[in-house]
Amino acid sequence: MNKFKKYCPNVWIAECEEEYEKGDIIQLETKYGKEVDCEVYNFMGYTGTKENPNYCYSVVRVEDKTYAERKAEKWTNAVENSLNKSNERYQAAQEGREFLSLAEPIKIGHHSEKRHRALIERNSNRMDKSIEYLNKAEEQKGKAEYWESRANDINLSMPDSIEYYEYELEKAKAYQVGLKDGSIKKQHSYSLTYATKSVKDLTKKLEQSKKLWA
Repeated sequence: MNKFKKYCPNVWIAECEEEYEKGDIIQLETKYGKEVDCEVYNFMGYTGTKENPNYCYSVVRVEDKTYAERKAEKWTNAVENSLNKSNERYQAAQEGREFLSLAEPIKIGHHSEKRHRALIERNSNRMDKSIEYLNKAEEQKGKAEYWESRANDINLSMPDSIEYYEYELEKAKAYQVGLKDGSIKKQHSYSLTYATKSVKDLTKKLEQSKKLWA
């Protein structure tokens, strides 16, 4: 069975028992057991043993949604699910509402005492759960909004990342040179240090991108 294998942050490659060619459409199984169609790009090396090697390829999912869009959809669905559960608990907490609205005191020693206390406790627990799911929905909403904001981001999981990192690296190099020759004013004493680190990071990402997609 073809499986996803983590290559680096945001990038999953295919680990396959069979050999494929660039452009082949293959099925890969996620860790949740779902099968998705992917297009083969580049051969990335072997895993396994010499006698039973696995072939690794860079791949792109054959679907309209990006990784960020899939994550946004996942968390949006989670928000809806949590809100539904919150509402269910809230509705359940309305048990005996008419009776409790009378604010009748608990009659100590009366045969109704046990039922009265149990009703109040059930509804209290239900309201606690309703609020818990409501708070959970708020957290999930934040995650959904975060991934929605990243829907158009470029990263190493996309073939377009080569052109993107080439452009960003040229900008970073020009900024670094400007800091060195004084044509660009340093904002603080670490400006050049940070600029050099940015060039190194982008150089590494461009190399990875070319290995994956060139």
